[in-house]
Amino acid sequence: MADPEAGVASHYGEPLSEQRALEAGAAVVDLSHHGIVVVSGPDRLSWLHSMTSQHLLALRPGESTETLLLDANGRIEHAARVVDDGERTWLLVDAGSAEPLAAFLTRMRFALRVEVEDRSGTHAAVLAFDGPAPDAVRALGPAVEWRDPWAEVARGGVQYARTETEHAGAQWSAVQFVFARERLDDVVGLVRSGAVRAAGLLALDALEVRAWRPSQAGDVDERSIPHELDWMRTAVHLTKGCYRGQETVAKVHNLGHPPRRLALLHLDGTGGELPVAGALVFAGAGSATKPGARPVGRITRAALHHEWGGIALALLKRSVPEDAPLEVRGGAEGNDPQAEPGEPIAAVQEVIVPATAGAARAVPRLKRI
Repeated sequence: MADPEAGVASHYGEPLSEQRALEAGAAVVDLSHHGIVVVSGPDRLSWLHSMTSQHLLALRPGESTETLLLDANGRIEHAARVVDDGERTWLLVDAGSAEPLAAFLTRMRFALRVEVEDRSGTHAAVLAFDGPAPDAVRALGPAVEWRDPWAEVARGGVQYARTETEHAGAQWSAVQFVFARERLDDVVGLVRSGAVRAAGLLALDALEVRAWRPSQAGDVDERSIPHELDWMRTAVHLTKGCYRGQETVAKVHNLGHPPRRLALLHLDGTGGELPVAGALVFAGAGSATKPGARPVGRITRAALHHEWGGIALALLKRSVPEDAPLEVRGGAEGNDPQAEPGEPIAAVQEVIVPATAGAARAVPRLKRI
């Protein structure tokens, strides 16, 4: 496993093979670059419950969930994977998020009986999917483990993705194991013994994209609200009561529509190119190279999947027709609207968040006088 200052491996020489092994539960991914914040004290769950989008009051020891910290306008500021061990609540976050999250929580303690500690320097996580790999890692005695709830709609949540067919994440079984950093050598020993295989971040990214699984580092920008990413499915409890940003969550879900919607794009692989994060998306065949063409969205993540080929997650304007052909301006210049367009990549949408998402309550309109 990698040193936190040195980064982690994107792959170990065979990204597609690693991806298949990871999906089959025979590989582990090093997440030692991710952050870990621990909250202790008797008031920890009620305190976190009062500030975040998830119902945490009755969280049982060992039970896993996830939650969001929103700003006053309902935009996502922090996303945390949550598990409590009976004495401490562990918040597992993406790279670069632990320090600002710990700082915010520390400022919000007031007179409550809670302590906040950034343990990113002393603890680290590895990830595996159900199969022999988790069993082997679990036998090493991790400090705690977090099971991703993405496979099902959480209690109090709602799914915007249509249910005519099985949800792309229905078989999702990722588990994160947290160890003291000095114990990571034990995980390395499993890899060297051949008991499990090491898979890089590219493998995990491709599986997340295919499962429509959002992440803060991968898909959230300064405007993101949970509805746009279908994160109401596992990270938001709609009847838990008041918290910062809750008014926006309720209004958009009950009365309005999210301004953008997440879609999976199946990319034309003729050119063998994947768009970069931030690449611009245009509606209509040949639209990407038309003078004055306006983008209708942007790529958040793109990946080469071992079965599906080139795929990407994109945030699109809600007004984009669900059956519209799309083009992505690929290459490093794709996130610069003033740059010369590169070779466009044709794409077909797979709808995740439909244009009709929201407006759950039919409010009768008053007749005009």
